[in-house]
Amino acid sequence: MGEPGNRVPARWQAARPCSAQAGKRERLDARPREMIALAMAVTTRRDGCITVHAGDALQAGATCDEIAEALGVAVAVAPSAGSAMVYSARVMDAGDEHSRAA
Repeated sequence: MGEPGNRVPARWQAARPCSAQAGKRERLDARPREMIALAMAVTTRRDGCITVHAGDALQAGATCDEIAEALGVAVAVAPSAGSAMVYSARVMDAGDEHSRAA
């Protein structure tokens, strides 16, 4: 949680049950869960979440093509398609960099 979590721990701890529950596996494994989370992060323009979920999706075995398809759905349903397209392009650029580094 870093510095903000150290300053107001009660506020930051309040969000933890939601995060823990979202991470529990019931019917979806990590790959589709992370792609859903990434799509949501793109539509809400949350840079930190995009970084985390893009990396986690790749680590869970998602391909760049699968991520691109998930982001295409996000763009189609986003309230601000233009913003979602910009953030999706950033994700794909990062995915390309990740692939070249691997």
